[in-house]
Amino acid sequence: MGDGFGHGFGGGGLWMILVWLIPILLLVWGVAAFRGGWRGGGDGGNRSARELLDEEYAKGRIDREEYLRRKRDLSG
Repeated sequence: MGDGFGHGFGGGGLWMILVWLIPILLLVWGVAAFRGGWRGGGDGGNRSARELLDEEYAKGRIDREEYLRRKRDLSG
């Protein structure tokens, strides 16, 4: 009476979805981590500290005084 795996999503179907879904999600996560994260850009690891500082200031995350202080710190 039955093969022991169930039908549809009741048993075997759910496991088969997980068997495919988990490796696909791991692959997507690995590619995203390799390319620099989920935030976009993909070049986060290749930008200089000065470029990152300029971006923080441009986005308004730090004020002018903080920007100038950090810029001086980077200079020497």
